[in-house]
Amino acid sequence: MVLDGWFVAGLVIGLISTGICVLAAALKKVPNDVTLLSVAAVELFLLVYLVGSLLRVGGGEQLAGEPWEFWAYLVTALALPIAGFYWALLERSFWSNYVLAAVGVTVIVMMARMAQIWYGHP
Repeated sequence: MVLDGWFVAGLVIGLISTGICVLAAALKKVPNDVTLLSVAAVELFLLVYLVGSLLRVGGGEQLAGEPWEFWAYLVTALALPIAGFYWALLERSFWSNYVLAAVGVTVIVMMARMAQIWYGHP
């Protein structure tokens, strides 16, 4: 797998968000501004990644894998922070922070798969 700047940025943001949310859950804190904003940062990164991907494709770069698969992963990844955010607003217990933590980890895995699709398998 090629470690490009997009993947590294997604990895860092996802790990920081996951760490914040796991720590809050371990301390038995309910979702708060810090945990919700960490997930919002993941969503913001994904929106920037969407724009960057559109610009790259518009500039003539080709995906090594199936384009529909890449875009399906990206749309799904964009939906995850939103779903986690609403979950945390509706279920105001410390367990919701674990759901928020899962968002960061899942986005990291999906970013890895999107990088494989973009650059091709090693």
